[in-house]
Amino acid sequence: MGDEKTVTCQGAGTRYKASYGLAKSPDCGHQYRISSKAQAGGRFKGTATATWNVTWQVTGGAGEQGAFTEVRESDFAVSVGEMRVLD
Repeated sequence: MGDEKTVTCQGAGTRYKASYGLAKSPDCGHQYRISSKAQAGGRFKGTATATWNVTWQVTGGAGEQGAFTEVRESDFAVSVGEMRVLD
């Protein structure tokens, strides 16, 4: 996540909707606790990795089947500004 934290999620997660506002993720998320101001370029830099384990089979015909794993990565940079806690 760029702040020395790692997040591992299982499953597809929940798609964000604007109506959620600033609510925490119901199944997997990360909350930055410090500003990114001191980071190079003023941003936390990290990598998002998605891994799919796929099994397949042909219905009918010769009954072929197989399995493979697909991994995709994307780098990201996020700017975190001043944070305040309100009671």
